[in-house]
Amino acid sequence: MADRTPAPDTPELRARWGDFAFTKAYKAKADREIAKYPEGRQKSAVMALLDLAQRQVGDETETQGWLPIPVIEYVASYLDMPVIRVLEVATFYFMYNMKPVGKFHVQVCGTTPCMLRGSDDIIDACKARGMKKGHVSEDGLWTLTEVECMGNCATAPMVQINDDNYEDLTVERLDAVLDALAKGEQPKTGTQEPGRHTSEPSGGPTTLKEMVTENHDYRGEW
Repeated sequence: MADRTPAPDTPELRARWGDFAFTKAYKAKADREIAKYPEGRQKSAVMALLDLAQRQVGDETETQGWLPIPVIEYVASYLDMPVIRVLEVATFYFMYNMKPVGKFHVQVCGTTPCMLRGSDDIIDACKARGMKKGHVSEDGLWTLTEVECMGNCATAPMVQINDDNYEDLTVERLDAVLDALAKGEQPKTGTQEPGRHTSEPSGGPTTLKEMVTENHDYRGEW
C-alpha cells in the first residue's frame, strides 16, 4: 500500500512551496466550493480545496501533483482550520499524494477480484517499464501505487491513471495504454475489451434483454 506519511518538511521544501497560494483561476474554483456550504460550515470544503491545491501543484510541476506540508498549511489557513485537521484528511484519503509523483500516477488495484484476474501480471508489467512502488521513474513519467478496491470488480483487472480508469486489462492492453500516454496521446478509457461498452456481460446481456433498446415494463410478467 501507499506510504501515507508526508514528505519531510525541509528548508528546501519551504523554499519551493512556502509562498504557495491559489492562482486567480484556482481561487475562483476554491471560493465556489466554499460557497456550496452554509455560513459556519466552510470547513466542509476541505477535501475539494486539497484536491484543487494538488492540481495546481501538478500544473506547476507538470506531474499529477502532490501536497507538500506548506501547501497543506495554506489550505488550513484558507479555511481557518488547525493544520493537523487538514493533515488528517490529506493522509487518510488515497486521492491525495503525500510525496512527489510522476506525470502519470498508475494505481493498480490488487484486491481479490483484480488479483484473481491477473493484477500481479499488471504490476509486473509496470515494473518491467522501470516503475517502483512509491517512486518516480527515472524519466519522470510514472509513479506506481498498489491500491485497494476501486469498484470495478466486474471489469477486473483495472488501473486508475490520473483521473481515468482502464479496465479488462491484459499485459498487452496495459502496454498499449502506457505507450499511448508516453507519446502524449489519450488512449480509450474504461473497458479495453473489444465490443464491450461498460460492465455489461461479455457476449451481451443474458437477462432483461428488452431493456437494451427500450424501457421495457416487466411488471405484468412478474
